[in-house]
Order: sequence, then C-alpha cells, then structure tokens
Amino acid sequence: MSSSEASPGAGRVAAADPAAEPTADPAGAEEATNLVAIDGRRLGSRAQATRRRLLDATAELLETEGILDLKVVDVARKVGTSPATFYQYFANVEEAVLALAEEVGEAILGLVPLLEQPWRGPKALDWARLLVDGFISQWDTNRAVLRTRNLAAQEGDRRFRDVRNQSLSNVTDRIAQQIADNRAANRLPQEINPYAAAGAMVAMMERMAAYHFELEGRGVSRQAMVETVARILYQTVTGRRA
Repeated sequence: MSSSEASPGAGRVAAADPAAEPTADPAGAEEATNLVAIDGRRLGSRAQATRRRLLDATAELLETEGILDLKVVDVARKVGTSPATFYQYFANVEEAVLALAEEVGEAILGLVPLLEQPWRGPKALDWARLLVDGFISQWDTNRAVLRTRNLAAQEGDRRFRDVRNQSLSNVTDRIAQQIADNRAANRLPQEINPYAAAGAMVAMMERMAAYHFELEGRGVSRQAMVETVARILYQTVTGRRA
C-alpha cells in the first residue's frame, strides 16, 4: 500500500517547527522511555503528550477519512500545530496509523488471562462470554483503527498484516492449546486440528465484532450475539454442550 503522504525529503528528518513543543524536557527530569522521535531522541513528557495528541487526532479522523485520503496537514490542523511537528514523530500518516494499530493490538492481552486456565466446570462458559464480549468491546472502542488495519493487511501491506497476526496470535495460540489438551483427553475428535479450529474461532469472533451493528439492524441483540458465539466457542474448545 502506498504512503498516504511522504515526509519532505527522502531519508531526511523534517526541520523542526519553531513553534513545536520540544522533544526533550529542558530540565531533563522525565523518566527514560522507549518512545523516540524520528531522529532517535528519547521523548520527554511534553513530547509524549504531543505525540499522543497526534495519534488521537489521527484515530478520530479515520472515522470519516480513509487512510489514503488522510493527509498530514489534516492531522496537524486538528491538533493545532504544523505538519513539521507531525514529521518529528512519524514519517507519514501510515506510520501513525500503524502505531495506533500496535497499541490496539496490545489491548487484547487483557483477554489472555481468560484462556490461561483449563476451561472446565461451570465457570468455563462465563469465560467464553467474557472473551467474546471483550472482542466486541475492543472493536467498538477502536473500530476505525481496526477496520483500517484489517483492510491494509488484506491489501497486502506486510506491516499491518504482521501487527494483526501478532495481536490475534495471543488469543489463537491459547485457544489452540485448550483444544489440543481436550483432544488429548479424548473430549474432542482426533480429526480436529487445534490451530485450524482456534483460527476459525478467532476469525468468527473478530468478524462478529466488526459487524455486530449490522446484525443488530436485523434484530440480533448484542446480548444474543455474545451468548450464541460464546456457546459455539465453548463447545468447540471443550467438546461439551453449554
């Protein structure tokens, strides 16, 4: 996928905006951070706040603009700064969207504890419900970013595909292990491939989360969708009927 807007001068760092907030705290009192500017400098607290505002503005604009239509000047204008400030943190709009996609991908780690214990007993179905509901909530909160990430991945952008795969693999791997354990205990047919089944379950959850508003327009309530998908997931993982 081509860049939405390239930074001025290939291979060069854009000149700093005189009106921009500095990328280092004058007193040098901020704690070390892994966040860096384009030129490799660590970001101080004020610079981190500027970067955050640029990312939030990018996410908000993605609600109405596609990634190919969104321009650096649009993001900068929404924040009340200049494109030169944007280029201190990101080479182009796609890099800002990629950073947002990485952040959203990390949020899925909050669902992992639901899969780190055996799904047995009366609580297992509740864990399935929470997992499905968590997927939907993640999509509702970050719909524009996730939609853009998936579209870019489907169009062959390896960066976005890698971010998507890394995010979903945290859940897919653990579902696959649950299925493998239950298959080894003869609770599931040996013909079921654990990772194929896990991939199907994650794809189902993500698809339903992405389009649940359309389904609600056909009379499917969110509660009904969570319950239905959770029961399919539970039965696939455990081999038991809910």
